[in-house]
Amino acid sequence: MTRLLIVDDDYPLRNELADYFAPYGFVAEGVASTDATRGRIAHGDMALVVLDIAMPGGTALLRELVAVHDLPVIVHSNACSEAERIAMLEMGAEDCVEKPANPRELLARIRSALRGRNDRHGANKRSVARFEGWRIDLTINQLFDPTGAPVPLSDGEFQLLRVFIEHPREVLDRGRLLDRVYGQSSDYFDRSIDVQLCRLRRKLSACGLKGPVIRTIRNEGYMFVHPVEIHG
Repeated sequence: MTRLLIVDDDYPLRNELADYFAPYGFVAEGVASTDATRGRIAHGDMALVVLDIAMPGGTALLRELVAVHDLPVIVHSNACSEAERIAMLEMGAEDCVEKPANPRELLARIRSALRGRNDRHGANKRSVARFEGWRIDLTINQLFDPTGAPVPLSDGEFQLLRVFIEHPREVLDRGRLLDRVYGQSSDYFDRSIDVQLCRLRRKLSACGLKGPVIRTIRNEGYMFVHPVEIHG
């Protein structure tokens, strides 16, 4: 699980975001002040900070998080005019999102920032899954075919594949897949999984993976048929 810190004095918003991020492998904690942020950061286990820079001391905190703690920061604030956004990026923020952002958009930006951080730092230790010569880098959310070529997948398609990779040879029903891919609070319906699954199967087949990769189990759900090895 990846730990996030949400720095915002809006308590309901902090809880809403924490609940939304949880099904996607993130544990989000919330604090309401810069002093509380410093106390929590001292534990050293946070991967990223979502910061409302409009809070008292927010600008100084951004500089400190970047320069002293080397933490990626996404600014989530009403203070996101073009000039303010440029200033925050120059101070080292990974991104700046106007508040209140769609939680799904904020999640995508968090993932992008973490992928970028891993790429820049060399990602010395990656979580990698393998099956039938294919490789899935679970750290940067990228699938590679047996020749090493990257396979382009949408975020939804990759998250669906990830669920199967993490539960190989296990029957997963639509409800479980829906919760893991879109989150329990989403308004997506069961058939959304069918559409994503159809696209995923088609892309895998087009890239050379033949045979029943993801098998439909009548009246039960779907199963990834290949054994999977996960390292890291």
